[in-house]
Amino acid sequence: MEFIHYFGDVFAPVSFLLLLIGTIGGLILGATPGLSPTMAVALLIPFTFHLEAAQGLILLGAAYTSTVAGGAVSAILLKIPGAPANIATTLDGHTMAQQGKGARALQLSFLASAIGGVFGVLLLIFLTPVLAKWALAFGPSHLFWLAIIGVTIIGSLDSSSVVKGLLSGCIGLWLATIGFDDILGTQRFIFHSSLAGGINIIPALIGLFAIPQVISMFAKGRTRDDLEVLSIKPHPLRKAITEVSRRTRALGIGTSVGAIIGLIPGVGGQIAGLVAYDQTRNFSPEREKFGTGHSEGIIAAESANNAMVGPSLVPLLTLSIPGSPTAAVLLGGLIIHGIFPGPNIFRDYPEVVWPFINSMLIGQILMCVFGLMIAGLAANVARVPRAVMAAVVLALAVFGSYSVQLSMDDVFVMLVLGTGMYFLERYGYSAAPLVLGLILGPIAEGNFVEGAMIAAAQNGVLPYFFTGTLNMVLIAIVLCSIVYSVWLELKNRTQGRAL
Repeated sequence: MEFIHYFGDVFAPVSFLLLLIGTIGGLILGATPGLSPTMAVALLIPFTFHLEAAQGLILLGAAYTSTVAGGAVSAILLKIPGAPANIATTLDGHTMAQQGKGARALQLSFLASAIGGVFGVLLLIFLTPVLAKWALAFGPSHLFWLAIIGVTIIGSLDSSSVVKGLLSGCIGLWLATIGFDDILGTQRFIFHSSLAGGINIIPALIGLFAIPQVISMFAKGRTRDDLEVLSIKPHPLRKAITEVSRRTRALGIGTSVGAIIGLIPGVGGQIAGLVAYDQTRNFSPEREKFGTGHSEGIIAAESANNAMVGPSLVPLLTLSIPGSPTAAVLLGGLIIHGIFPGPNIFRDYPEVVWPFINSMLIGQILMCVFGLMIAGLAANVARVPRAVMAAVVLALAVFGSYSVQLSMDDVFVMLVLGTGMYFLERYGYSAAPLVLGLILGPIAEGNFVEGAMIAAAQNGVLPYFFTGTLNMVLIAIVLCSIVYSVWLELKNRTQGRAL
């Protein structure tokens, strides 16, 4: 119960103000189509440089949770998911809005998000220290295989093409090798002076997620594409609370699925929402109502989306393996403050970790309250012209990249990576596995080299990495992930030919 001791830190004036700013800003950003939670957190990281570590993480955590929930606004009103996690919400949410029940749909989504989010953070509080102690059994060989697992899993699930997803992860691993070798000191792929120090993670994150969106917005011009903006008619909040409390099956399935998927490194909120929606429909006696504006569909999807937020941080804090693309960005936020997640993080940095986790618990409540209050304002944000939105995001991206090291080289790297990612996305490649490859690459390489040094003094490299129960289990997971990826790719191609 150590977390109770640090609850007061969240209510310190500066910390609580940052929590409010992150919550409200995240809701507005989430309601804006194209501004994903990952991109929102990446853009905010430069603003945490001059904050204390705990304060910076409070801001990022609040933005993370609120952006996921805020994405339901544009999903319901415009049928445009504010983030990939809100894809399933559009299925019943927009239909309900077309029926003049937009306020009801928004209320259900925020209430379900808060319940799922609180459940997920409670799992984070009580499960993480246990896993942290268990993680002490992991050596360099195990951490190497865990890094490979993170890349292979997200590569197989975050792309329309499994092969392209895995290739994106490999591109990220290659980008991670640019610069000087930290151990041997040799130069690698330094074909421009801007790359002498390697690729800084923050400009890379901003470029890969923000610039493709900016280019797409500019390419579409000033046209509005005749987006249908629906009015929000009043709906008693009491009725929404009653309805959510009656949908225990949707809440149970949504929170359970979200929590389980959140624990799996690299899966992502879009998978949680879709799986929860599908399973709720399968077990519902009213399955024929799904897709026609059924409340169970909204509750299941949104509770799953936020329930996975807390558990997605468990592998991050205990094993340095991000459970989602946004958690990968948070890893970057921890590293720039000199905090390296691992088994001893709760022993070494309790004054940072516990206020951060506690703020996420309180932030779920604030997100629900403010979400219900500013639903109408968020709908207006969704009407911002693309040209204006693109200009604002581009300015933030340039400022954020430059402020990392006060270097135009970082801006150049950000723009080049972002432009390249824009063309890769046009051919079906995804930024998420690439980013994880970029972040997990040094972890995999560092543990491999360290393990090889240990192995040289023992039985050799092959026995060190390929023997032992835990190593064999992790290798089996990697192989199963690759086999599943190949099977899924063949299945997709077969279905494509059939069509």
